[in-house]
Amino acid sequence: MSDFVKLPVRRDIQVDYLVTVHYFEYSKDFEFDPERHDFWELVYMDKGEGTVFSDDVRYSLRQGELFIHKPNELHATYANGVVAPNIVIVSFGCDSPVMDFFKSNQRLTVNDAERAILADIVRESQRTFSTPLGDPYTKGLEVAEDAPVGGEQSVVNLLEQLLVRLHRRLNADERDVRLHSSVRLRVENEIVQRIIDYMRENIGNSLSFAQVCHFSAQSSTTLKTMFKSSTGLGVMEYYRLLKIDEAKRMMREGSRNITQIADQLGYTSVHYFSRHFKQVTGMNASEYLLSIQAK
Repeated sequence: MSDFVKLPVRRDIQVDYLVTVHYFEYSKDFEFDPERHDFWELVYMDKGEGTVFSDDVRYSLRQGELFIHKPNELHATYANGVVAPNIVIVSFGCDSPVMDFFKSNQRLTVNDAERAILADIVRESQRTFSTPLGDPYTKGLEVAEDAPVGGEQSVVNLLEQLLVRLHRRLNADERDVRLHSSVRLRVENEIVQRIIDYMRENIGNSLSFAQVCHFSAQSSTTLKTMFKSSTGLGVMEYYRLLKIDEAKRMMREGSRNITQIADQLGYTSVHYFSRHFKQVTGMNASEYLLSIQAK
């Protein structure tokens, strides 16, 4: 006779189904018609800023902020006419009673761990679904023929993890949890953030790795290790991606042509800018511009 006792696992937040997963790169003037549906919708402002409409109330949503629309709520998301935003939207079904918490706590600021989970949701969705994540008129998801094992499950697990973390943090129920990296990790993250701010301030220049090292007061080896650990990217790779993100924002705002954008971002030639743009995005700058205009 076995003495082992099997514990049924309680699932306080259980996502029953997915409807859509989106990653939008909106133009500065984009507007989406109000809608109402019987499932939840999570809106995360990844870059820039915008506005969400919720039952006749408008909320400004800035980078790093998240809004959760409850079922049957009339809602819409749109740009503010000034800044071109990047937005993650996930719509899903969940009847767990714990979700009632989010009906009165709809606009939230995410932390680094939660931001990483959102990025994983987008990455896993790109691998799992053939449905374009950038199509604003998608009404459902189709699983790709070459989807990885457990792809749909992984997206749902990540979403449940995000909701649990938000609920715990905002309720201050996570007192037993200790950060795996203490003071040292916090200091390193602060250094990396200062470096990123420095890169943004010099987005129109041509920074070298040596200049970044000098600014950070770190050795090249320490800086490479620290930056890679914090962002998952190399220092100069991150800087080049910042340039391309800024170029895409300028294109969506429509205030400059490609030659002006290349010059403003410190590229030595339009040819070099175009080649780099295609390496990062998979399309050349003019193709991207046409896709924005089509949207």
